[in-house]
Amino acid sequence: MNDRLLYTIVKLMLPVIVVYGIFIILHGHVTPGGGFSGGAILGAALILYGLTFGQDASLKLFPESVSKRLESGGVLVYIGIGLIGLVLGGAFLTNAGVFPLGDPGNILSGGMIPLLMIAIGIKVGSTMMTLFNALLEDE
Repeated sequence: MNDRLLYTIVKLMLPVIVVYGIFIILHGHVTPGGGFSGGAILGAALILYGLTFGQDASLKLFPESVSKRLESGGVLVYIGIGLIGLVLGGAFLTNAGVFPLGDPGNILSGGMIPLLMIAIGIKVGSTMMTLFNALLEDE
């Protein structure tokens, strides 16, 4: 296969894949999907970029230090949101009236669940990229 064709197809499809992954994350509390599947789509998009253009280009787009910070940040945000309910007298991950529940089926509903989906999506996508880079370094 001609490399130019591969590069062109990946450049055209990559933004579509990323937008779809973000869509899945943001609509995870309303439709099937969520943080894990959306994060996996985002991670797969970054891996596709790395496989097509090489590890150096991949590390320039998404450096390893950023990936590791996002991994830790996703977990810390998840725990922080969970602790809000605990501090306000409920159980861990209890909404406790802090975040508005909204109307069921709307994008701005679900209390803290959309925020949890975003944290999970960030964690999963960055973990996939960290593992991909670690596997390439072992070669």
